[in-house]
Amino acid sequence: MGHCYHHALSSARKWGGTAEDYLALHQWFDESKAITADFRHRALRHHAEGIFMLERFFGATITISTGRVVPVRLIGEQHVREDLGFIPSFADWVRCIRAEPWMGRAQPIHRDVDPFAATAASAA
Repeated sequence: MGHCYHHALSSARKWGGTAEDYLALHQWFDESKAITADFRHRALRHHAEGIFMLERFFGATITISTGRVVPVRLIGEQHVREDLGFIPSFADWVRCIRAEPWMGRAQPIHRDVDPFAATAASAA
């Protein structure tokens, strides 16, 4: 699915209520489109842990306009399945990321050297 509203309509068909009852949850999944506006944004939240994160943000359940209580985890699972066809783990996403040299290039931390000492000495 391409838009949060369509996910919300799908939720309303499945559990009742209106699309507006579900829209905030589906928007949360797709907020990462602000970072990268293609399918790669899904690596941030479209996985098993992302579904549990949704639950932490919104609570274990929501009460929709009809008064029905719907488990948030089920709504998250629906969103990810509609986009990907299954629920991957975060590790599934990481395995697909090609490592680049800059990703592992750590800079040493020198505690015994004051970077400003040489500047202060030459200024005096």
